[in-house]
Amino acid sequence: MRKLFIIFALFALVGCQQHSRNRLYSPSQVDFQVSYNSLFRGQLYPSLLLGEAGLSNPDFVMGDTNALFAISVTAPVSGAVLRVAVDSTNLNYVTIFQEVLPVKDVRYTFYPTIKWKYDKLYRTRQQGKADLTFTCFINDEEVDLKNVRLNYRSANECLLSVRDDNGQNHDFRWMFAAYVNEEHPYIDSILNAIMRQGVISVITGYQKNAATVVSQVEAIWYYALEHGITYSSISCTSNSSTNSNVQHIRFFDEVYNSRQANCIDACVFFASIMRKIGLKPVIFVEPCHAYLGYYTDKNRKHLKLLETTITSWVDFPALTRNYEETLAANPNATGQNRISPAMNAKYSRYLSADQKKKWEQGSMSLEELKRAVAHHLFEKATEYNQDNYKNNKKHFVSPADMQYQQLDIENLRKIVQPING
Repeated sequence: MRKLFIIFALFALVGCQQHSRNRLYSPSQVDFQVSYNSLFRGQLYPSLLLGEAGLSNPDFVMGDTNALFAISVTAPVSGAVLRVAVDSTNLNYVTIFQEVLPVKDVRYTFYPTIKWKYDKLYRTRQQGKADLTFTCFINDEEVDLKNVRLNYRSANECLLSVRDDNGQNHDFRWMFAAYVNEEHPYIDSILNAIMRQGVISVITGYQKNAATVVSQVEAIWYYALEHGITYSSISCTSNSSTNSNVQHIRFFDEVYNSRQANCIDACVFFASIMRKIGLKPVIFVEPCHAYLGYYTDKNRKHLKLLETTITSWVDFPALTRNYEETLAANPNATGQNRISPAMNAKYSRYLSADQKKKWEQGSMSLEELKRAVAHHLFEKATEYNQDNYKNNKKHFVSPADMQYQQLDIENLRKIVQPING
């Protein structure tokens, strides 16, 4: 048995030596290297990949940050055919990259495009690690391989800006527009619900006048209150990168299903519906806050503002439940006694003196109460950011100011399309 083992080992050694002698290109000669864009410090942002996939002109927006991976090799012979195979992971398909290396001993660098699994990227909701293996072939001979480990983030992490090693900031806030999704299938049913509310009788976009535009926005506002969208801040992320500025943004269906939104989420939600009916929304980003604007005319001369987080001041679904439970317990209840004292104190503060009197006397229905409260809050939301906007207008129009941004969704839509699942 020992003799057989020795013979087998000898054959294996001879085979390895023969393979080594037949090898045409050595790893040291080719010096195959793979690097990930240093700007992102080993972090892979699914939102960036999804947003980039919808760019009409990636170079226009991203410039030199467009290339995530760089491959460099030295041509061992003139006219060598380089082929690089990237193995599949949970985030990408097998990717084959091939180029000709014209001149011997010249160093060449290429920037391959990876075939990403966009559906998986969209569904990524927590961080993880991905190991990408790059295998180098020269004239069909396997020469070397390199592994690149990346930390991938949640698709909800929207990249706002990145600071490079020279202290220069790279602006990615165009990504906000990718989260605005006027194509989401939920919106058709939302518009049907808005029409059933009776706040407006027809959706006309800019076909009539400024007053009808405002009425359409108020109808969306009333829908958000009826749906129970409330404020919930989850802007912080687990991202430990010190050179990246990110913002957690919920996608349209996440806001709809969870009925929770921070200032950015709510702006994205409202802007998506506005875009669907032909209106022109603008998102204003300030340090630690964002609010919505919209043009009241198709020529974009007159702008109104809307503080979307004010929807959280009331809870119409809870009010409706309280009303129904109170009447179920006491069918003879009238006036303000149709809801609990706590509810009455909360909602009557948003009524005028005349409206409050009607509610207390019982001549105002629950629906009329909600309409009156919604209208009061809508006017409050319209006025809420006027001073901020006036004081910071010079910052919004300055392209060099990274702390303030005026994101015109109509203009950005010429560059980036919505992220779809």
